[in-house]
Amino acid sequence: MKRFLLSVLILILALITFSGCGSSPQEYTHVRLNKTVHSVFYVPHYVAYEKGFFAEEGLELSIDVAQGSDRSMTALISGNADIALLGPETGIYVYNQGKEDFPVVFAQLTRRPGNFLVSRTNDTDFTWQDVVGRTIIGGRNYGMPQMVLEYILRNHGIIPHVDVEIITNLDFTTTAGAFAAGEGDYTVEFEPAATELENNDRGFVVAPLGPEAQVPYTVYMTTPQYLEENPEIVQKFTNAVYRGMQWVMNNTAEAAAEVIQPQFPEFSIEDLTKIIDRYKSVETWNTEPILTEEDYSLLLYILQDGDPDINYVPFNELVNNDFAVVAIQNVIN
Repeated sequence: MKRFLLSVLILILALITFSGCGSSPQEYTHVRLNKTVHSVFYVPHYVAYEKGFFAEEGLELSIDVAQGSDRSMTALISGNADIALLGPETGIYVYNQGKEDFPVVFAQLTRRPGNFLVSRTNDTDFTWQDVVGRTIIGGRNYGMPQMVLEYILRNHGIIPHVDVEIITNLDFTTTAGAFAAGEGDYTVEFEPAATELENNDRGFVVAPLGPEAQVPYTVYMTTPQYLEENPEIVQKFTNAVYRGMQWVMNNTAEAAAEVIQPQFPEFSIEDLTKIIDRYKSVETWNTEPILTEEDYSLLLYILQDGDPDINYVPFNELVNNDFAVVAIQNVIN
């Protein structure tokens, strides 16, 4: 009996050993990502994460949220992040400071502003001239949301701070609350704040800012050192991002909402669908991760229009599209 039990035990151990041969666990490369905010504005990124596109490229992400593009850049250049998801204007600011090893853009995520003008009244016939003589809760001075708003107003013949009062001393996390409490006639809000105001009968979206300015709004950046030492990692990261973009483009807003809800459990599928559909309707996201020189030129124009001290930054020095081009070829093939 003992001999029989021993034989069975040996057989079980042998089967376990054999079944483990040739199936070693997947090894992942750790990447530290720092992003400006946690927002539905970044849907293709969250799709890439939740669908496992980063994991399929052999990448494991640890993610920190800086609550500000300048803070994301600080994390990147201080070595506390490998890659940052932030506004490209931050890289232009660093370049203007004379820093020699300034970070570079290797992929673009959003191609239009992701915020909306919210009114106290449901004005279905809204035109930008309606804000004349009124008060808008905007962004902080020299921040990208504020400069884009001023650019749009000027395009409509409205002089900021002269024809319309703009509140610029509020943190972006408090603007919706201030508007709900009665401050301002309009507020400029990203999602999901705009939808929350609507759901609580505190405001109505009357105009998206996206169609007014095709400008690179959110990009992935890294340092020249990381790019030189880890080109394969950057390529795999870009591949995953591009797959996320393609998935969002080829699927419904509701399907995307179901995929990303684990990232936003506080929101219903219905609200997420509404938000994603709203973003898709104004072509907020890139369909490929290339930042074009034309869009970059508009970004520089807006920055220099808002801050004359900003110097010209050559496109080819701040932007490297090589990884985006290869990512497109990889996915197609």
